[in-house]
Amino acid sequence: MDRAIEGILAILALICTVIPHEVAHGYVSWKLGDPTAKLSRRLTLNPLRHIDPVGSILVPGILIFMRFVTRVNVPVFGWAKPVPINPWYFREPAKGIMYVSLAGPGANVGMALLAAGIGRALWAFGPPDFFYWPMVFLTYLGIISLFLALINLLPIPPLDGSRVLSYFLPPDLRRQYLSLGMFGLVFLFALLYFTPVLEWLGNIAIRIWSFISW
Repeated sequence: MDRAIEGILAILALICTVIPHEVAHGYVSWKLGDPTAKLSRRLTLNPLRHIDPVGSILVPGILIFMRFVTRVNVPVFGWAKPVPINPWYFREPAKGIMYVSLAGPGANVGMALLAAGIGRALWAFGPPDFFYWPMVFLTYLGIISLFLALINLLPIPPLDGSRVLSYFLPPDLRRQYLSLGMFGLVFLFALLYFTPVLEWLGNIAIRIWSFISW
């Protein structure tokens, strides 16, 4: 029963992580002059607006099954449907794309800091046993948030890190680099499956969480 509750809390934590990530992209884009996300009704925390069948259901479901049923120690992660943006509305498209790209991981880091702050408050004002399940939820929220921030900052198109790096490249090289996005996800999954990168990022997220949490 405890494993089932923990799995449900992990799912809730993932939802609370991926949705602010996408909303942050859209919000910064809107503030930079692009109305696309707002007109698409994506500047909302309503999860139904952001669910991606693969990234929000299939992949997290498999990982949660592996972690809580088969007891394989894998990080739980996923993604929401990408928020549409149109960089041609930006005064400086390349710089605007960089800001929009940083907004998602920035929101994840902010969620982790918020979770750590709430956890510290609960730890200070109440017995840990009484707040056991809220603390479990906050722990998942913090670790998943940090993990998603780290993985999204990898400089592999079309991840956010690639769009940040592209800002510092010459225009011709930038276009060639970003054009790799169609192959980037295949490369990313191969990297995560055949190398220990996934484990490394998970361990880094846990270490950061241990440093900032209660």
